[in-house]
Amino acid sequence: MDVKPSDLFAPEEIERARAYHRPLYLALGIDLVLEGAVLALIVFGPPGDWLADAAGGSWWAQTIEWTALVAGVSTLVRLPLSAWRGWLYERRWGFSTQKLRGWLWDHVKGLLVGVAVSSLGFVLLLGGIRTWPRAWPAIGSVGAALFVLVLSLAAPLLFERLFNRFWPLPDAELAGELRELSDRAGVPVRTILVADASRRTRKHNAYVSGLGPTRRLVLFDTLLEDSPPGELRGVVAHELGHRRHRHVAAGTALAMAGAAAAVLILWGVLSWEALLSAAGASGPGDPRVVPLVLLTFFVLELAALPFGSWLSRRWERTADRFALELTHDGAAMEQMHKRLAVANLADLDPPRLLYALLFTHPTPPERIAAIRMGA
Repeated sequence: MDVKPSDLFAPEEIERARAYHRPLYLALGIDLVLEGAVLALIVFGPPGDWLADAAGGSWWAQTIEWTALVAGVSTLVRLPLSAWRGWLYERRWGFSTQKLRGWLWDHVKGLLVGVAVSSLGFVLLLGGIRTWPRAWPAIGSVGAALFVLVLSLAAPLLFERLFNRFWPLPDAELAGELRELSDRAGVPVRTILVADASRRTRKHNAYVSGLGPTRRLVLFDTLLEDSPPGELRGVVAHELGHRRHRHVAAGTALAMAGAAAAVLILWGVLSWEALLSAAGASGPGDPRVVPLVLLTFFVLELAALPFGSWLSRRWERTADRFALELTHDGAAMEQMHKRLAVANLADLDPPRLLYALLFTHPTPPERIAAIRMGA
């Protein structure tokens, strides 16, 4: 069944969503160019020599310094555009509820977490290269996979709490209904939490995260405030679908495999003596390879975008089907997607290339068409 945006939404809603997203697509493209250019200049240009003068001490200290310096420079260069995208533009459209100071503090926290995690990863990587000059690719690929697994387990307990406050769902009756829904879904949820998203945004969302003992279902407080019970059950049923089909575990496994593969690709990059020389590194264990490794990972992430987006859309469709089978309420599911599309200004008719590259979810018309087919 082919459902067009104009079949579901008013012309002004379609145009408003388009007007909101088109500048963001351009800004994202500029940001990616800036990020790649900064990394390339540090790897192959004079900025790398300037940063080298600021790094000193033991190899592990230099590794941490290089990580912090590259991340800091990249963040500063891109900060005006990031502030426009993440704060000013969102405020103009009525989404952001933060003041600039709050947004900047979140940005600083994100930078610090990124530097801390990346520094640990680089120290382990270069330590392995220096300790096992021949065997490090095999050891490093296994280590990288385990590193991703640990981060997946730790994220709900450590990183998410740095940016949001969480509390149990206060409505006991609603919590009981949702737990009963999770029991019927075959994935009992012990922890249903509410996040204080409203202190940052007016957008609606829910998500599942964590593995094993750290798994949880999180609802934005904005979603709770505006969604009728039937639609809220649809949202939760969708998230339970991700659990039932083990999408979080599968995503973690794929990330682990990707990390292992990235180390093997890195082996080839760091074995290229001419490239190392051009980057100013004396060998694969030299801390000066840090920006080269970051550039390599940046390219690999761009190359993986189409597959990652396609797989995510596939999983979203699976979760939608599961939610429909669980709730038997196609009308509420359809209304849920309409409400979320309007509340979040989802792009209802994106450019096809950008859809293939960037969209982790099917468009609302696609999702509603699928619901009507299955209803």
